[in-house]
Amino acid sequence: MKNYIAALDQGTTSSRCILFDGSGRMVASHQLEHRQIYPQPGWVEHDPREIWQRCDEVIRGALKKAGASGDQVAAVGITNQRETTVVWNPKTGDAYGNAIVWQDMRTSPRVEKLIAAGGKDQLREKTGLPLAAYFSGTKMEWILDNRSGVREAAAKGEAVFGTIDSYVSWWLSGGPEGGVHITDPTNASRTLLMNIADLTWDDDLLKLFGIPRTMLPEIKPSLPAEPYGVTRKDGPFGAEVPIAGILGDQQAALFGQACFDSGESKNTYGTGCFLLMNTGEELVHSSHGLITTVAYHTGGQKPRYALEGSVAIAGSLVQWMRDNLGLIRNSSEIEELANSVEDSGDVYFVPAFSGLYAPHWRSDARGIIAGLTGYATAGHLARAVLESTAFQTREIVDAMVSDSGLEIRDLRVDGGMVVNETLMQFQSDILNIPVIRPEFTETTALGAAYAAGLATGFWADRRELINHWKEDCRWTPAMAQVDRDHRLKYWAKALERSKGWVEDE
Repeated sequence: MKNYIAALDQGTTSSRCILFDGSGRMVASHQLEHRQIYPQPGWVEHDPREIWQRCDEVIRGALKKAGASGDQVAAVGITNQRETTVVWNPKTGDAYGNAIVWQDMRTSPRVEKLIAAGGKDQLREKTGLPLAAYFSGTKMEWILDNRSGVREAAAKGEAVFGTIDSYVSWWLSGGPEGGVHITDPTNASRTLLMNIADLTWDDDLLKLFGIPRTMLPEIKPSLPAEPYGVTRKDGPFGAEVPIAGILGDQQAALFGQACFDSGESKNTYGTGCFLLMNTGEELVHSSHGLITTVAYHTGGQKPRYALEGSVAIAGSLVQWMRDNLGLIRNSSEIEELANSVEDSGDVYFVPAFSGLYAPHWRSDARGIIAGLTGYATAGHLARAVLESTAFQTREIVDAMVSDSGLEIRDLRVDGGMVVNETLMQFQSDILNIPVIRPEFTETTALGAAYAAGLATGFWADRRELINHWKEDCRWTPAMAQVDRDHRLKYWAKALERSKGWVEDE
């Protein structure tokens, strides 16, 4: 009997497998970290073989904790760190060097040359993306141009490209012995190589970056009509389990939050924040510095799109308070310190440590603390730190509403910071809409499980998944409009003072 759906969540710092039952409840979970490799400043790498080994181990570990066998698993869904890039030999499974992680900035000089020649938004119409080193196309180009023998190997069919979903699904389905080489549109839309309107690899973009089409995975629906393949009996499941869902991590969180309708939005509060709004079948190109991405694609249906905005520094600012200033010993202490005062005392913290990101995109900005008086204490600074995350989120929400014309009636939240009730209340206050935390906050893995379960009939339809979603806590606005306007006015003043700090000399 098929009792479970498995989600394989391969993230930036760890891999995790979670087994879910028919009610969408977690039955067992196993998680293992992998190394972060920093060859030189600005470079970030992972060992691909180590990642696959960890994936193998966490699947076996989750099954063992559940007392289950692979024969009881109806399907496995995959979610992953998105833009991280791997090139490997499909005949042997050996990678051509380490994976280049999404955070890696080595291709920035190449990106700056492209921007100088044609502008930052020259590819936005086709891809939905601004030119940035963040995306995987320039990473792949760098590997072809800088790692010995890779371009020659590609010409002989001995080098293929993939984001982590492609690499993991290839190994799961057999690796050198018949592994499928696939990706889905949520990951392909982060490469700068896919036409976001028709979900195909674009010849002009491939030519721009010098990437052979033969290296690329086949783009399959996020929720396929038929499984992509099955796991091998001698693999980690010990059985033939259908591989039937792929979603990039942030799109998986949107799916796991059951944000299936236009305007429904979620924000993940972690090191940074990732806010996604479902725009339905409408492909909305941003004029406010946001990213247009694929939310998910169900086989036989039109793709669903999303707008995405990222806050670079959220939870990492709390860590900075802990590690650099020593005002708290543990990150969890930030809330108690913030609650030692009634408000921020008109102190505002703009954490533009490496510039302002969406929707401003000002690399000349730097972090500032504004509004200091002799009245200010560590408590006021702590509250200003928390409030900065809420203010930045408000800016992303405003940009999304302006771009899409859709109303955001409430915001579903997940991630490590959502346990901070002071932050969540202020977020509701400054947005002037309810903020809702679900009972189960590991929504990335849940989204991958939902995709695989829907694709294989383990769950009947999206309505069943909506019924699984349970509210844990709701924060509603309690701030007077005059106070909200005051705070937004002074946040905007602080932002302006952070801009133009860095000058060419």
